Amino acid sequence: MLLTGGAPWLGANFWSRAGGPLMWRRYDAELIRQELRVLREHGMNLTRSFFYWPDFMPAPDRIDEDMVARYADFLDRHVEAGMATIPTFLVGHMSGENWDPSWRGGRDLYTDVWLVARQAWFAREMTARFHQHPAVAGWLVSNEMPIYGEPAAREQVTAWAEIMVQAVRAGGGTQPVSIGDGAWGIEVSGVDNGFSVRDLARLTDFVGPHVYRMENDVTRQHLAAAFVCELAGTAAGSGKPVVLEEFGVTDNFVSAEHARHYYRQILHNTLLAGSTGWIAWNNTDYDDLYDQDPYRHHAFEMHFGVTDAHGRPKPQLEEFRDFAQVLDDVDFPRCSRPAARTALVVPSYLEHEYPFTEPSDRTHVYDVLRQGYVAARAADLPVTLVRERDGITPGMALYLVPSAKQLTAPAWHVLSRAAENGAVVYVSYSPGGNGVQRGPWYADLNGMFGVEHQLRYGLVDPIADDTVTVTVTRDFGTLARGTELVFPVGGNEHSRAYLPVRAAGAEVVATDQHGRPVLLERRTGSGRIVLCTYPLESLAAARPMANPEPTHAVYDALAALAGVERPVTVADPLVHAASMVHADGRRFVWLVSQSPEEIEVVPEVVGKLTGLGGGEPVGRVALPPFGVRVLQLTPDS
Repeated sequence: MLLTGGAPWLGANFWSRAGGPLMWRRYDAELIRQELRVLREHGMNLTRSFFYWPDFMPAPDRIDEDMVARYADFLDRHVEAGMATIPTFLVGHMSGENWDPSWRGGRDLYTDVWLVARQAWFAREMTARFHQHPAVAGWLVSNEMPIYGEPAAREQVTAWAEIMVQAVRAGGGTQPVSIGDGAWGIEVSGVDNGFSVRDLARLTDFVGPHVYRMENDVTRQHLAAAFVCELAGTAAGSGKPVVLEEFGVTDNFVSAEHARHYYRQILHNTLLAGSTGWIAWNNTDYDDLYDQDPYRHHAFEMHFGVTDAHGRPKPQLEEFRDFAQVLDDVDFPRCSRPAARTALVVPSYLEHEYPFTEPSDRTHVYDVLRQGYVAARAADLPVTLVRERDGITPGMALYLVPSAKQLTAPAWHVLSRAAENGAVVYVSYSPGGNGVQRGPWYADLNGMFGVEHQLRYGLVDPIADDTVTVTVTRDFGTLARGTELVFPVGGNEHSRAYLPVRAAGAEVVATDQHGRPVLLERRTGSGRIVLCTYPLESLAAARPMANPEPTHAVYDALAALAGVERPVTVADPLVHAASMVHADGRRFVWLVSQSPEEIEVVPEVVGKLTGLGGGEPVGRVALPPFGVRVLQLTPDS
């Protein structure tokens, strides 16, 4: 975890409202003092700041010392406010505009040796000037370089990044450093932009996602940044801090009330997903800069601030203040997520371009994994993302493989052995989202699942109904015999399909309205393998406003079968329960509502819930619309 003044990074990306990206030309120290004071009064301890490249480096061999002096004063204002900052070197891209220094001359940012040397020289020189200043908390090489630079090969981008990081170290910088690329690489998005999260993590000290998702489902939107943080963290490797480097909303796109909801949800859900730092986009609005680029042509960019154009706090900043108080109340730097015994398996097809596979195979993996993650959260099921490419972690109690078209053949064998050794392995079928080699790429479909599939080559078995009614035919975990679950159906001509099977060693535990098997269980060794013949997660992922949907009930039943510990659960899937553990043994529980209305729930608890300071047990918990409540859990003795 990265700390400043003993507290986690909590702040805003900063341009003064006197100038935006041109603030250094119109530098106003008193205004900046006021702007920082408001942020600090609301719990922030950090900004991310920017060397606007055309101004700071007006010639390839010259740095503007007037700009340097203004930045030095800017750092002093941070110390005065009790804050720190993360300087960003190459800017570069900003808010819908690319800003070239006049001398670049169209040269390639990654492969032109002269231009790479100029970038490295700038980073080294700026680091040398400021690395001893107490306000500097870390360094970022760029701002969203994939948007600024031309498409490039991964090796070229990684070599450029290595040179830039070395330049920071050569300038004397010992603080944490990262790239500022947004963590949009193939390991997170399924789309290769040259910036590999894996490769860059080997060079840097933290990974910094930038998340501005446009979704069609409220719960998916509220968990989008959390899911990205999970993916980025697992790609970067264990122990690499995840800092939500950019996130935010513009008032043009969201009401004040919903902006408050969004910030609350993103802050708490990403904390529960492993993020340990948060930097909002951005500190203020820019209504007075309406005739200045980029605001002239991207007018919505004027209104991402946590304060308005007069410096008054907006609801977003009030949410930051409340979040900072929670971090203090639970002593967050000494908290960690409890070890999860449920693995959400990330197929290597998300991040690796296997020969003769389709780009949409990778994005399909992203979509169904994200929906599986939503269902797991609705089931109050703590999961860890386990990447097939790194080897499927042994010893988990439950493995979830949602709507899977593709794993490598060895991975299927690993999962089979995990079941033999006592785990519950759940796989839901999917033929994929395109027509290329459409169908399950399983190593041994019939043998692994104890079925005889009835597929016809080149064809899918379409789901003709608008809903699938699943009836449980015997007690199955927390699903009693006779339970009915109704799944609305989405998808295209390829993905809206089921797997026709006959049981051949497996036991049918649920059927659809036509009597066809939906859930089948095969016991093997000391564990079991559960096949779902419908792509439940894919059907939901393809639908707008799909959540909550009943897949969470299936996951709940699987957790019970696998004996997964869940100290707090909530029956209503609109309220998600999760926990954190303090180093001294205290356990804190988050209840996060996805309900647009006030809701009251009675958590099922192993032990008792109290307020953070202790006191009387808490039974019923009332949550405002999209509200969050943090409580303390005392286990049974």
